Amino acid sequence: MISVAVKLERHDFSLDVAFAGGAGVTGLFGPSGCGKTTVIRLVAGLECPDEGRIVLGDRVLTDTATRTRVPPHRRRIGLVFQDAQLFPHLDVATNLAYGRHFTARPLRRIETAAVVEVLGIGHLMKRRPATLSGGEKQRVAIGRALLTSPDLLLMDEPLAALDDQRKLEILPFVERLRDEFAIPILYVSHSVEE
Repeated sequence: MISVAVKLERHDFSLDVAFAGGAGVTGLFGPSGCGKTTVIRLVAGLECPDEGRIVLGDRVLTDTATRTRVPPHRRRIGLVFQDAQLFPHLDVATNLAYGRHFTARPLRRIETAAVVEVLGIGHLMKRRPATLSGGEKQRVAIGRALLTSPDLLLMDEPLAALDDQRKLEILPFVERLRDEFAIPILYVSHSVEE
C-alpha cells in the first residue's frame, strides 16, 4: 500500500530509508533523532527528499526523478502528532467536523458516528480541549484525522506525552482503527512497548 525509498541530507544528518507497508499498521521504531519524524514529514509532503520516491497505492506522491510532488493537501493523508493540536476555542464536536469540512463530499467514506463510537468520545462532544485529559485529546485528534477519510493515517509518536495508563487506554483504539476502518497506518515510536 505504501512504498518509501528516499534520501535526505541536512547539516549533520543523513537519512537513507526504504520500506514498504501493507494494510494494517506499519511501525517505524528507533531512538530519538534517528529520522522517524522526518520520514513522516516526507510522506505527508511537508518536506521534500533530495532523492527518492513515495508511492501510496497506485498514486505516486513524490518522485524526484520525474519531479513529481503532490502537495500535502492533495495527498489524502491523515496526520496525528505527539501533541493533539486541537483548536482550543472549539468544542470536541467542532474539532472533529473541522477535518471533514475539507474533504469533498464524494470522498467522505467515514461517518462521524462510527468514529465517535470506536474512539469512545460521545460524552465529550460539548467539551473544550482544556477540559480533556491527555488521552481524551489524543482520541479526538485521531478522530479528526480519520474524518478526512484518508487513504493513509500517519501517527507520529501519538502517545509520547502520555503516562503508561493513558497509553494503555489509547492502544486498543489504534487496533480498532486498523480493524474497523481498514486504513493503513504508519505508526512512529521510540517505545518498544508500543
